[in-house]
Amino acid sequence: MSTILELKNVHKRFDATEVLRGIDLSISAGERVALIGPNGAGKTTLFNLVSGRFAPSAGEVWLKNQRIDGKKPFAIARLGLARSFQATQVFSGLSVFENVRCSVLVGLGYSGQWLASVSRFKEVTARTQALLEQTHLVEQRDTLAQALSYADQRALELGITLGSGADVILLDEPTAGMSQTETLFFLDRIKSATHGKTLLMVEHDMGVVFGLADKIAVLVEGKLLAFDTPQAIRANVAVQEAYLGDFPVSDPVSA
Repeated sequence: MSTILELKNVHKRFDATEVLRGIDLSISAGERVALIGPNGAGKTTLFNLVSGRFAPSAGEVWLKNQRIDGKKPFAIARLGLARSFQATQVFSGLSVFENVRCSVLVGLGYSGQWLASVSRFKEVTARTQALLEQTHLVEQRDTLAQALSYADQRALELGITLGSGADVILLDEPTAGMSQTETLFFLDRIKSATHGKTLLMVEHDMGVVFGLADKIAVLVEGKLLAFDTPQAIRANVAVQEAYLGDFPVSDPVSA
């Protein structure tokens, strides 16, 4: 598989504090990668560098063979990268369908159109409906976003993130705050909605991490401690000592 996202010797400092220290990470097209590590390891900072919120202090970030470090978030988004955030961000006064349709409109270049006039765009409607199916929100199609359960709001945000048509998706703690039952259901939503796409996610629920990721990157004190398959990470003594501890061998999400 070809490399689609790559960090080369990336450093990030905030004044005298070095948050990321020489990160080298290469992600192939279609891979699902989980970024894990203790609080303060630099996970969110790395996300912010990749998505354009911050520029690295040193090093390079490449997306689809184009160097993107220092580019604005909208410029990176146009290259096919979309990101969700820890805090749910939806249009509370719009319906589920309207929320996702707004994102699809932007992705197809219709951002200047009035909502009242877009019903004629068959492609927009078809893509929006497909995303509702992938995120299991068809039955809530006409429900206002503010009336959704927390888990459904997170699913809606996932649909909005995917609406742009991006093929590289960054998810920041997608299951945070969910019950175990909600997490199980939401994991299926992520698998369905991101099928065939490249996924990089920050996640603290190890059941989700080991149930979804093809590879796991472990950040500790701003350094990449390990980047390998779930099986190899689970058996890595250094990772166990630094972060996983006695995480069970069985996978609680997929069991």
